[in-house]
Amino acid sequence: MMEQTIITYREEAGELLAELETSLLELEETPDDSDLINRVFRAMHTIKGSGAMFGFDEIATFTHEVETVFDLVRNGKMTVSKRLLDLTLKSRDHICYLLSMSADEAVDRRDGDEIIAGLRQLVPHGVLSQKSPGNVAVIQLPQLSGDELAEEKTWRIRFHPEHNILMCGTNPISLINELRDLGVAHVVAQIDEVPPLSEIVSEQCYIYWDIILTTSRGEDAIRDVFIFVDDDCDLKIELIDSSGLIDRNEGYKKLGDILVERGDLSPVEMQKVLQLQKRFGELLVEQGVVSPEKVQSALVEQQHVKSVRKERSEAPQQEAAASIRVPAERLDQLINLVGEMVTVQAHLTQVSMAGGDPVFIAISEEVERLTNELRDTALNIRMLPIGSTFSKFKRLVRDLSGELGKEIDMETHGAETELDKTVIEKLNDPLVHIIRNSIDHGIEMPAVRTAAGKPSAGTVFLGAEHSGDSVLITIRDDGGGLDRDAIRAKAVERGLLSATAELTDREIFAQIFAPGFSTASKVTSVSGRGVGMDVVKRGIDGLRGTIGVESVQGKGTTITLKIPLTLAIIESLLVKIGTDHFVLPLAMIEECVELSRGDVAAAHGRNVAVVRGSLTPYISLREQFGIAGERPDIEQIVIASVQGVRIGFVVDFVVGEHQTVIKPLGRIYQDVKGISGATILGDGTVALILDPIVLSREAALAESAQL
Repeated sequence: MMEQTIITYREEAGELLAELETSLLELEETPDDSDLINRVFRAMHTIKGSGAMFGFDEIATFTHEVETVFDLVRNGKMTVSKRLLDLTLKSRDHICYLLSMSADEAVDRRDGDEIIAGLRQLVPHGVLSQKSPGNVAVIQLPQLSGDELAEEKTWRIRFHPEHNILMCGTNPISLINELRDLGVAHVVAQIDEVPPLSEIVSEQCYIYWDIILTTSRGEDAIRDVFIFVDDDCDLKIELIDSSGLIDRNEGYKKLGDILVERGDLSPVEMQKVLQLQKRFGELLVEQGVVSPEKVQSALVEQQHVKSVRKERSEAPQQEAAASIRVPAERLDQLINLVGEMVTVQAHLTQVSMAGGDPVFIAISEEVERLTNELRDTALNIRMLPIGSTFSKFKRLVRDLSGELGKEIDMETHGAETELDKTVIEKLNDPLVHIIRNSIDHGIEMPAVRTAAGKPSAGTVFLGAEHSGDSVLITIRDDGGGLDRDAIRAKAVERGLLSATAELTDREIFAQIFAPGFSTASKVTSVSGRGVGMDVVKRGIDGLRGTIGVESVQGKGTTITLKIPLTLAIIESLLVKIGTDHFVLPLAMIEECVELSRGDVAAAHGRNVAVVRGSLTPYISLREQFGIAGERPDIEQIVIASVQGVRIGFVVDFVVGEHQTVIKPLGRIYQDVKGISGATILGDGTVALILDPIVLSREAALAESAQL
């Protein structure tokens, strides 16, 4: 149980660290945004509190120091500076390092100590500091002024944990002590649920607590203390004293009113006791209406509020989002089962249509409808906004621009665009290489840009938008653009192109994706080795995507990636050659036309056909795969757009559209070029999934070898 709790903490801490990085980068653009400052503080506070709860003492100790500095920022004692953000981002990285450490590994504290030392230098004079027992700098907050105390509020908190909370690895006393750190607190333990000694189970908690807390932190800070046990307790937080709530000339609420508000006493019971004309609390206990502890708790609240009684401002409440955490493996298993369901449904449809029974056909159509809805719902569960990836690149641009001495702004668009989580994970490396190249090769130094009449700060744009069953991702910079002549010369030098070949700009720019290709005059820590764009090409090909490059020298470069929404189930075109079935991705297909024997004869041995007045090259899949048998008199050309070029694939018959559940090939067949996977048809036969990009590339290489 404890091991699973630690795994959950690591996951949630990782999410908080991602949110922290995003908030810090946004704070750099708007340093006076109090909401962002509070988001940073809450993230730090939650990481610290949860770290201490689950035994990550190094994280709790280190994060406490950073959190304390940001508390100074929240209270207006410090301003947000670039140096502060630099150190806080480094703090975030150091927490990631501590989070990855196992319990038996030695922790290297040097980076953490340097960060804390740097933060101490930023603390204004007059703020006391000292060393903690672990020789880690501790920054003490200044005493609150009378004006700041006037902003405090008093809260009534009832923390009623479930009996099995101890078995989840949570110590309720640690949570209560954390509440004490927020301000002035009085705590009363309620023991009326403790069973007789013979019935007590030592692993269970039977006590609950009433806490009266006066703090300036607000309700969010109180709820953050219980963020990891919210589902394992009954938590009530009520504001009982704030500006305008209590008349200062009138006393605080009477004992009976407090107990009625809490639900510990009914109004009818209160009136009965009042008629006895004795001390109210004593009468309640004598008659067994309320336990002594609850009377004591109400008295504590009464005295607490009377002693505080200052004007305060009310803090906004934040509603907790309703969500559930599911392991990725379970989602993958669900998608696999849905894929099997799609295959069975196709078989059912085929059998029902062959039988011709109207009732059976109606049932089959209903199953098909439900299966389609189930498929769409299951795929949507795995969809994530691509903004979760975009936020990482803001940090990349910030760090690289500082390293290279350039001024670069990053703009993003379409962060809410959703993609399959598997696709997002595989997109990370290609996007990193493209953006690094844009920063290093694309954006010029400030002096060069100014001399060219450009703003000194360059811009890198990263956008995403849906396009049918695909997503278009655009990476654009306003730098110097690609040097067409230099790329061509380098490609000719390496034997990639013929010196006399007549090529379009698109074909020349495509050479930058060749393995080892680079026009950089020197190798830097960022680029120049000729491996980055090759990684991009292989990564996008692996996603069955396409890449387009457009560039104007002196103006900038735009790279467009077209990526399928999901890799699990795709819409496809089912074709047939002889007795064999094949599948082509429907997203790449533009049209299908007939190819007669007369058309073949008119081409005089060349694999080209006239389609709508223009010559279109084609590949005969029968010849490509060596399939025996006689060709039909009229074949079909399936014309696809492969990296912006129209290429035809000749087949015997086009069967029609098909929902394809992708199945990976075994190890023996994984290196077969032109085949990206397989699928099972409704009748149980196997159809191979073709990769048009690889097929066209292999055909081009074969043609070049014959010349």
